[in-house]
Amino acid sequence: MIALYVVAAIAVYAAARAILERNTGRRFPYANVLNFAVAGSLVLLLDHPITLVAAAAYFVGSTLEANAIASTYAGRMKR
Repeated sequence: MIALYVVAAIAVYAAARAILERNTGRRFPYANVLNFAVAGSLVLLLDHPITLVAAAAYFVGSTLEANAIASTYAGRMKR
């Protein structure tokens, strides 16, 4: 149960930093940490074997989404 509290604290900290950070480029790592924490929380909260598959799918999808946003932002910076 303490692992869930640690993951939740990390998620809250990452969410706060992602919201309060003024530089958009520095927001991405915190958003990625938030995605890690959400996937970890899913596994720790739900006690079912398919939970691991759901958490892995969420993690892969959120990572692809974060990479797409980051590459779009990086492409816009070069103009």
